[in-house]
Amino acid sequence: MATAAALVSSLSVPLLSALLGAAIALVFLAGYLRRKRAVIAHVPPSAAAAAPDQPNQSRPSNQPKKGHQRSHHHAADKDAAKKHHHLDVNTLRGHTDSVTALHFSADGCNLATVCADGAVRVFRIDDASSKSFKILRINLPAGAHPTAIAFSEGVSSVVVAAQALLGSSLYMYADVSAPPTGGNKQQGKLSPPEIKWEHRKIHGKESVLNLVAARATYGTGDASTILISCSEATDIKVWHGKSGKELGTVDTNQLKNNMADISPNGRFIAAAAFTADVKVWEIVYSKDSSVKEVNKAMQLKGHKSAVTCLCFAPNSEQIITASKDGTIRVWNINVRYHLDEDPKTLRVLAIPLHDSKGSVCLYDHMSISPDGKVLATTSGSTLQWLCVETGAILDTAEKAHEGDITGIAWTPRTIPNGGVHVFVLATAGVDKKVKLWLAPEAIST
Repeated sequence: MATAAALVSSLSVPLLSALLGAAIALVFLAGYLRRKRAVIAHVPPSAAAAAPDQPNQSRPSNQPKKGHQRSHHHAADKDAAKKHHHLDVNTLRGHTDSVTALHFSADGCNLATVCADGAVRVFRIDDASSKSFKILRINLPAGAHPTAIAFSEGVSSVVVAAQALLGSSLYMYADVSAPPTGGNKQQGKLSPPEIKWEHRKIHGKESVLNLVAARATYGTGDASTILISCSEATDIKVWHGKSGKELGTVDTNQLKNNMADISPNGRFIAAAAFTADVKVWEIVYSKDSSVKEVNKAMQLKGHKSAVTCLCFAPNSEQIITASKDGTIRVWNINVRYHLDEDPKTLRVLAIPLHDSKGSVCLYDHMSISPDGKVLATTSGSTLQWLCVETGAILDTAEKAHEGDITGIAWTPRTIPNGGVHVFVLATAGVDKKVKLWLAPEAIST
């Protein structure tokens, strides 16, 4: 009996120690399992389904789901569609820098542009709404930076004004008309045209602001192309389009020029310069159709501040001017100036374009449609159409380009647009684009 009691006493200490250790181990195990379940309960379903070797990524609480992102993009597309102007027909791409000038051929089927990348591009426009256009590219001589362009004889030659280190030059290229559109290729693969004539340092070191062409149809003119080049100084030169012969020089004597224009019949030259007065010269033709001389004809007096731009009406008998004084004036120049008859102001219209502060905007460019009904004007990146007869706003395209508009040109005649023949306006911009626009309906009184 004593032996049994001694045995129980010898086993009780180790047994109690083992039981106590097991109890402590169970407590720690239970705590670990509870923490594990808590971690698993907070793992997102997408992370739980992720591959084991990829780290889990959580989405910020304010980040939309993918489905919501798609809805946002659709909404942005709809907003962009709403911003599309209803007169915007097409955009001609392919320029790699600012487009500095543009001009349509006489038939309206070719549009020539010059770009700060040193290239001339001629777009074949069989239909203004086409999805692709044939393009002929001409690279100017190295170091030449084109500033102006105009079609010369017919529809297949252009004259380009370019600025170089030593001054401005003129280059005449023949056979530049792009072929009719065919196929889906964007770039026309043709041999580059050659320079037929050129003149260096035509205005000293000054650059050419604009280049304008007209057919000599007045008086004894033989319908050959007459060009004028307007420098940023004070001189304007007259050229024969085909031969490149210099025919005359006039000087505004007004500190600096803003631009110049020649009447469609090749008779008059008018210049917008530093002062409020607009000087007009007449090109006099000999019996043999050659240019005899260029004489000062008249001055348009009435504006109170400098004239920023001007243009001739299609009938060559009227000039439209825009001034820093906030007005547009329509002048009748069909007068007997030889008998000291002064030109007459037909209409004085307020410039209807204002900035966010209410100040009158200055027009940079203006051009009247070939039917004489619509006046296209630009100020910065804004394009505006006015009724020539009333001065009423026909339409406005704010931010027509992503940056300043550098030039505008009308098709000389109607061209196809989806099968319908219409007048089309082309605009160039610093945004490397050329845009085509329809003409709004003019308001008739």
